[in-house]
Amino acid sequence: MLQDYLVPETVEQALSHLQENKGKARIIAGGTDLLLDLKEGKKEAGILVDITKIPGLQMITVENGFVRIGAAVTHNQVAKSDIIRDKASVLAQAARSVGSLQIRNSGTVVGNVLNAQPAADTAVALTALGAVAEILSPAAKENLPVEDLYAGLGKSAVDSASQLLTMVQFPALSTNQGSAFERLEQRKALALPMLNVAVVVSLSGEQFEWARIVMAPVGTKPVRATGSEAILTGARVTSEIIEKAAGAAIAQANPRDSALRGSREYRLEVLPVLVRRALESAVAQAKANS
Repeated sequence: MLQDYLVPETVEQALSHLQENKGKARIIAGGTDLLLDLKEGKKEAGILVDITKIPGLQMITVENGFVRIGAAVTHNQVAKSDIIRDKASVLAQAARSVGSLQIRNSGTVVGNVLNAQPAADTAVALTALGAVAEILSPAAKENLPVEDLYAGLGKSAVDSASQLLTMVQFPALSTNQGSAFERLEQRKALALPMLNVAVVVSLSGEQFEWARIVMAPVGTKPVRATGSEAILTGARVTSEIIEKAAGAAIAQANPRDSALRGSREYRLEVLPVLVRRALESAVAQAKANS
């Protein structure tokens, strides 16, 4: 049963509340998943520590070439941010895909990541952007790549009863780079993705400098198609090389048969199409920006 609801004004106060109520308090921001988990008994907390009033956690900024997104920033704030649309449009696309308007208005991007669902749209995009999370505890600060926040299916490496993930940050995309997000879903509102793919490419003239390709849910966390990335690195930009790289993505995908998301066979058949489309869109964006 909930005993108290605390609203700190600083990060230090939030951490103090966690420390003073060891194991009994949990961080809450949007609460769209946590409140359901508490109601269903999947998680326990007597005290909730609401971080949405901490000014520094409500910001989207660009500093020294890095985009920073605070832990209290909602999906809709990300989707509508000029900074994100200009410097990381793949994340704006992913944020627009999450749930309903109500969920996007209250749920946070950081919360979406901490929920540790492998198909979390913003986690897939953040992994493609090479995002790193800042995690504070009373005695230490740690930086972890977003994909390393997954400790198993639905399990986060961050303990929100003792730690606070304050922000995620990633390099702002430059003029020779492009990104794209593709999502396959059922035709109904709030549908979870059957597959989603996020791509970031960097071009040098008519060649790929590098590419990051991330796909889900094809494992216990967002999965990079490193074999496909290797095919593209240094290669000339052609439809043939994009097709080859897209086809190679299935080698690192291991989707399960699912009544909600379709059969393993079907999703493996469709995955290269999504990867190809995302690569083509990202390349077109990079060329347009150059």
